[in-house]
Order: sequence, then structure tokens, then C-alpha cells
Amino acid sequence: MSITYLEAIREAQRRALQENPEVFIYGQDIAHFGGAFKATKHLARDFPGRVLDSPISEDAMMGLAIGAAIDGMRPIVEMQFADFSSIAFNQIINQAATHFWRTGVPCPLVVRLPSGGTAGSGPFHSQSMEALYAHYPGLVVLTPATVGDAYWMLLEAIKLDDPVIFCEHKFLYYHLKADELPTEALPIGKARIVRHGKHASVVTYSAMLHEALRAADDLAKLGYEIEVVDLRSIKPLDTDTILASVARTGRLLVVGEAFPFGGVTAEVVARVTAEGFHLLDAPPLRLNARDTPIPYHPNLWAAHRPTASSIAQALRGLLGF
Repeated sequence: MSITYLEAIREAQRRALQENPEVFIYGQDIAHFGGAFKATKHLARDFPGRVLDSPISEDAMMGLAIGAAIDGMRPIVEMQFADFSSIAFNQIINQAATHFWRTGVPCPLVVRLPSGGTAGSGPFHSQSMEALYAHYPGLVVLTPATVGDAYWMLLEAIKLDDPVIFCEHKFLYYHLKADELPTEALPIGKARIVRHGKHASVVTYSAMLHEALRAADDLAKLGYEIEVVDLRSIKPLDTDTILASVARTGRLLVVGEAFPFGGVTAEVVARVTAEGFHLLDAPPLRLNARDTPIPYHPNLWAAHRPTASSIAQALRGLLGF
């Protein structure tokens, strides 16, 4: 029996509620309705009084969660869409992120952001906001790309004493399945070499991991061995694993679904250029979504974000340098 990426998130929350009485979940329509994507389905029934509907105010949601966290609880806040978290931006970056630095009192909470695009979602329900939150000290930013990481990284996030931004990709909710949940995982802050290679490195995260792997399969037919690195964690960022991969291949392509300006891909390229310039045999490249609002039409959306085809095309150019 297989388990989906979404079910892994639900099961992680179930386990956290079972194991720690300080954990509760808070969000819009998450109790009886089970949430917009059913990530909390039946949890209110099984844990009465600990899966709570919030008002339709992300600012108020985060204010309550921060107060509960500094008083010893471990809240999980579900935003209906990552885009809507901008309404709680002040609470997250000026209160949660700075609280321990200002007071010495931890603020252990997790903000779950259903991130990234799906066909027809459009500009208000498709954004990838990981780089925005990674800009601010005090926040941990996670981007699980597998069923196992969705499960284990959420469990580990709940245990952290730092506020965590948990970017779960909506496209993966039902499209990604595994036969079972793993019994262990890499620690937070550690990247994973998903595919070993010698001709070029693709560094990526979240749903783009699967597009990169398909691109690597296509180039394997031409005799190229592409190494694929899943960052898993944006903040902290595992620079050592990235540099080790570039040392093996000499070429770097960084892929992300977010907008290009000032993003995660730019940060990775900057670090490799500054710390591993001597390892490069070609200029490092990055590939992102187009620098426009995200379109509604499925065909336009498919052309807006990186795909296996556009990643393979970028790699062919890199390999030909």
C-alpha cells in the first residue's frame, strides 16, 4: 500500500500530536473540514481540542501561535496557501524570528506553507516564498521533495526550538507516492546526492528535483552522467555538499521554481563562485520561473516554470561550453 506526500504530512502531524501534548495545529477550516488540501483530515476527531479553526486572519493566526510558543507550546500553523503568509509577514520576521535573540526565550513553532504551482492556480496561489523567509536570521526554511522527507523533516521541525517555515509543494501532494515511510532520514541542514554523476551538477529542491531527475534521464541517453543534488533545507544551506559535487563535475546548474531575482538559485551560484571558483570548468548557470506573475492557463503555466525539457536544454548548453 502506497502513501502520498500529503498523507506523509498528515501522519507526521498525527505522530507529533500523539507523542507531545504541547503540540497543537491551528489554521483556517482545518478542524471539521480537514483543511483546504485535507492535510488534517480526521485529526480534530482523534485529538479533540488540539486541532483548531482560526479566524480568516493570517496575522491573528501567527500572533496566537507566537504567544503560545513562547509560553511553552509547540504550534503548527497551516496557511491555506504560501502566498497568504505575506499577511503575517510582520509577525513571522519581526516577532518569531527575532524573539530568542531579543529575549533568550525560544519560539518553537512550524508554519506550513502549501507552496509552488499547479495548473490553473494562477498568481495568488502558486508562489514559492522560501527565499523571502530565508533572508531573515532566526528562521529555519525547509523544502522537502520526497515522501520520506515530508514526514521526517516535519517531525524534526516540530522538535526544533527555532521557528520553522515548512515549504510543502502542492503539486507533490498527490503526484508523489512511496511504498512506505522510511525509518530514518538525513538531519535538517544536510543536502542529499540523489543521483551520482561526473559531467555536471544540478542543484535543486522541492518539486524541481523530479524535473531535474527526468532531465538527467534524457541526457543519459546521450552518454552524459548528471549529478543531482537535493538541497532539502534552504536555511541552513549545505554548502559543503554543493561544493563537493561541483568538485566532481566541474559544471553547475541550479534550478528553482521561484522567481529569479534574489532567490535561492542566486545564493547557491554566489557561494560556489566565491568559495569554489577554482572548481569550475564553465560559468555556473541558474534556471528559474520567468520573472512575471504566474499565469492561470495550464499551457502558459507549463511554459512559465522550469521543466525537464528546459533543464535538459540548459544542461546541453552548459556541457557544450
